[in-house]
Amino acid sequence: MSIAKVTEIIASSNEGFEDAIRKGIKRASKTLNEVRSAWVESQKVVVRDGKISEWRVVLKVTFVLEK
Repeated sequence: MSIAKVTEIIASSNEGFEDAIRKGIKRASKTLNEVRSAWVESQKVVVRDGKISEWRVVLKVTFVLEK
């Protein structure tokens, strides 16, 4: 039997939502062992001078706790 925990992280990118998700998962995996899944809770953009300058995602990351 295993026990999992969910943590929330916020990641951003200057390229798009998919890049922000990839960066968030990559960074979370450096600190959290056994990352198993994630879901996007919300997406936001930063607008400067009428153009999108940054894409942001709030991720819920699931990882398995060590025994």
